[in-house]
Amino acid sequence: MSKRILAVDDSKTMRDMVSFTLKGAGYDVLVADDGVNAISALVGEEVDLIITDVNMPNMNGIELVQKLRSDPRFRATPILILTTESDNDIKQQGRAAGATGWIVKPFVPEKLLKVVGKVCA
Repeated sequence: MSKRILAVDDSKTMRDMVSFTLKGAGYDVLVADDGVNAISALVGEEVDLIITDVNMPNMNGIELVQKLRSDPRFRATPILILTTESDNDIKQQGRAAGATGWIVKPFVPEKLLKVVGKVCA
């Protein structure tokens, strides 16, 4: 059975690129356009990894990580942040919230797949 990944980004283009890359490598992909819809998408769903942007409306990626880490179902689920943000303060906020890793956009598909392969092993 293939690993399931939730990709969260307010940019449809970015969601499509991440989804295309992951599906091409055999992953099953769910998508959401912000943190609020990500929480809704996870109701009754099991995922092996969550990839989220930081800058999104309604609930940003850092808030999403905090919310997921407070839920026992997702306490151990790897969460990667995929964002244009490279500021150390924001990276620290992500780590403090419980993010597993950080990838800066624009992403290289091979690098994304390598990181996903490591955290989904």
